[in-house]
Amino acid sequence: MIKSNYKNHREKEAQQTPPPHSMASLHLWRLLSLYISAIAAVLRRASYALSRLIRCSIIVTLIESCSLYFIFLGLSPTTVELDDHTTVHFWTSAHRRFSRPNLVLVHGFGGNSRWQFLQLVGPLSRSFNLYVPDLLFFGKSHTFRRDRSEGFQARCVVEGLRGLGVGRCRVFGISYGGYVAYRMAEMWPEVVERVAIASCGIGYTEEQKREHLGKLGRSVTEIFLPESPKNLRRLLNLSIYKFDPLKWAPDFFLQHLIDAMLKDYRKEKLELLEHLLAQKADPDIPIPPQETMLIWGDKDDVFPPLLAFQLQRHFGPKTKLEIIKDTGHALNIDSPARLYELIESFSLGCSNSKDDI
Repeated sequence: MIKSNYKNHREKEAQQTPPPHSMASLHLWRLLSLYISAIAAVLRRASYALSRLIRCSIIVTLIESCSLYFIFLGLSPTTVELDDHTTVHFWTSAHRRFSRPNLVLVHGFGGNSRWQFLQLVGPLSRSFNLYVPDLLFFGKSHTFRRDRSEGFQARCVVEGLRGLGVGRCRVFGISYGGYVAYRMAEMWPEVVERVAIASCGIGYTEEQKREHLGKLGRSVTEIFLPESPKNLRRLLNLSIYKFDPLKWAPDFFLQHLIDAMLKDYRKEKLELLEHLLAQKADPDIPIPPQETMLIWGDKDDVFPPLLAFQLQRHFGPKTKLEIIKDTGHALNIDSPARLYELIESFSLGCSNSKDDI
């Protein structure tokens, strides 16, 4: 009986235990599965890294294509070392013609020398010697000094122009660049022959400032220094009236755009913005002595057109005001052709003095 039970037990074990060749196959299958899993993990990571690289490459290509376009138009990049602390980068006409006036284009907070004037430099380069600076902490301009005022930005642009041999010029500034252009005209009337200011907040009263900041509905720094696709969309919807340029752009692309274009000098840009907001509003600002043009969009939600009329009254009879219909804060995007016409006609209306250093 015992012998019979032992025999049955051995038969069951023999049935449950695979033969040697089956055991080898099982071990081989497990090893192959582990290998395949490892390869799949590596490929997933490589695919993710490659997709990031491709997206970043697209953005880098877009940025570099702007530089190539400027070069095609006859502009060249140049850097002026003002001192051991400050460097200002310009795009300038490679072959300056003394029969043409000098025109300086000062960008706003949402761009740099390449992006802001992409649609204007082509036609304007046919009539002017162009000088397009990067303001401090935008593009390739920077300083180790602590001054974050628009006056210091203006001083750096003027000193940079002098370093390039420019003694007299006409100036156009948009948005934050309008503050800088105004300071250039007010502080250096011997340099600035005429000044055109577009969509700029100079001349606010404190009450107007508080009321308008409240209408924005969230932190100004979150809007004008976006860190998320949501806030970038909010900024462009606030600035552009005629269309939504990001309507079909996926969030991952916008995030890479933010990382590629808005991350550099973020702390310093925040300090520039905070300095601007902390200033006490002054509706009685000094009146520039030059002929002045104010250009506004009638749908501007950043600086309402009411401010343009108020500023014109304060500046007096030497100031012209042009309101562009169906145009928001970003005149250079909503109505580039009309903006070009206004800049050209106003800037060419000055005397033909070419008093260069």
